[in-house]
Amino acid sequence: MSRIFLIAIMCSVTGMALHCQNPVLEKYLIEGITSNHALRQRQLDYNQSLAALRESRGLFFPEVSLNARYTVADGGRVISFPVGDLLNPVYNTLNMLTGSSEFPEIENEEFNFFRPREHETKVSLVQPIYSSDIIYNTRIRQEYATLARVEMEQYKRHLIREIKTAYYNYQKAWHLGALVDSTLVLVKENHRASKTLHGNNMVTIDAVYRSEAEISSVQVEQAHARSNIHSAKAYFNFLVNRPLDSDIELYNEVPAGIFIPLETAQETAVSNREEMESVKRYQALNAQKRRMQQGHATPDLFGTVDYGFQGEEYSFTETDDFVLASLVLRWRIFQGMSNRNKVRQTAIEGEKLVQVLDETEQKIRMQVIGDYFQTLAAFQAIDAARKQVRAAQKAFSLIDRKYRENQATLLEYIDARTSFTSAEANLIITTNEYFIRLAALEFSMAGIDLDKY
Repeated sequence: MSRIFLIAIMCSVTGMALHCQNPVLEKYLIEGITSNHALRQRQLDYNQSLAALRESRGLFFPEVSLNARYTVADGGRVISFPVGDLLNPVYNTLNMLTGSSEFPEIENEEFNFFRPREHETKVSLVQPIYSSDIIYNTRIRQEYATLARVEMEQYKRHLIREIKTAYYNYQKAWHLGALVDSTLVLVKENHRASKTLHGNNMVTIDAVYRSEAEISSVQVEQAHARSNIHSAKAYFNFLVNRPLDSDIELYNEVPAGIFIPLETAQETAVSNREEMESVKRYQALNAQKRRMQQGHATPDLFGTVDYGFQGEEYSFTETDDFVLASLVLRWRIFQGMSNRNKVRQTAIEGEKLVQVLDETEQKIRMQVIGDYFQTLAAFQAIDAARKQVRAAQKAFSLIDRKYRENQATLLEYIDARTSFTSAEANLIITTNEYFIRLAALEFSMAGIDLDKY
């Protein structure tokens, strides 16, 4: 079949995974993964989670702050000190005993509660000694960071499948377009032959009209084929973040079947799929949240040290400074049973996650089974399509020669040509559909090493 440029994929089993030897496609995969906007956003989400993790780890270190306060006060509460009422009787007695007036009367004193002017400048250090919130918050942030990484890898796996599918859809559209172009050459040649036969009174004029109609019909198919090519090209270039009209390089290979057992494919999928890892991370996150809530029953301990200066005027002398050191114990003894109910809610969520994990595993196994047998069926369809093309090509060659010798009708010629074109189109479709199904199987069984990209 010289007119058809077969595109296929060589697949072999190395270890537990399928590896597709298509250097052109590999180049596009690397380009797409390094430049895809959606994947970049998920990478930024992962980086943001790592920054949040570093932030939570910083809570283990002491907090040092400088605090300065200058206050001007007027009014407020007044404190009365009856010093005159206390000492004047004593002073009067002493004056009588001594016959003098050496001990004058004293007025009662009043003091404002707020000093008219006051400043306090200090450096404060707060060091967590034990805090369950800080400990488990850091572990929770670690799980969130791991989840962000898993989600990024999951999207990367989806992106690889999308790029491969888009690549083979473009190849399919391109080769179907090339087939329509070659078919147009055939029908034009048939029109020329019909005119010649009519000129020699070997066929009637309706044969010429019918061949003209065939040209118009193929031209319509050609327009649809070109539209499909442009759409497929634009979508592929969008995935790899290139100008939408960029040319796409094709690669000629030979299809080969898969040689990995179904049971191996299922176990590989269950072990490597990000969906399983994601549910397990949520289980670990749930466990850390429950421990944090249970940790509220234990006290938190902090150490604080303050060093600074106080006075009515700004003065930083030895008589103005002070030092305060404290151990602060905080124990939430009773919270209206709210924390116990939170623990119960978290425990129920953990039970639900066990069910989700089992359901996810079953869905993955079912997906692998479907993709596995669809891939096998697609490969078998290629062999049947090739046989169909060979038979249709031989039949068309015979009818074409007979038609030129006026031994076959135009209807027989058109029917043979249509059968041949349909067989060629079916081979193009089945071949590329096999590649697409193989990409789906690679995805479902997690058969791609993401570290390569």
